[in-house]
Amino acid sequence: MSAKPPTQVPVTLGTFTQLYSSTPRGARLARRLVANRMDVWGFGYDGEVSEAVTLVVAELAANAVRHGRVSGRDFRVRLVLREDVVRVEVADGRADRLPELKEPSELSEPSEEGGRGLLIVVALAERWGVEAREDGTYKTVWAEVAVPNGRRVGGS
Repeated sequence: MSAKPPTQVPVTLGTFTQLYSSTPRGARLARRLVANRMDVWGFGYDGEVSEAVTLVVAELAANAVRHGRVSGRDFRVRLVLREDVVRVEVADGRADRLPELKEPSELSEPSEEGGRGLLIVVALAERWGVEAREDGTYKTVWAEVAVPNGRRVGGS
């Protein structure tokens, strides 16, 4: 009988968490502060990883404002930098409204609103998902963007 090898826990190199108002202005601010945090972590503003993470945050924050807004509740963005990925988490106050991924063929009109943001997230992320609290108070949509070559960076 062989023993199971210990599960390796990913090494966390940095975290960033911020609450934003559930408004378009809050979503814009989230995108800007995430771009800044990526730069602090050593991923330049025009770099591939920074642009991917910033775009994922922009899409998920816009969805949180548009579909997850509850009066009096903010949304939260959390980044976790690991050796191989940046995990993006966006939590909002609507656990009863889960994101729906539409295939491009399901979008009948070019002007049809909604459905495209998650396609962008899927294209940029290694994986994504959603976790809803059982008590129905909020949900978290998350995505993980790959960091090439297991890059270690400095910063806080």
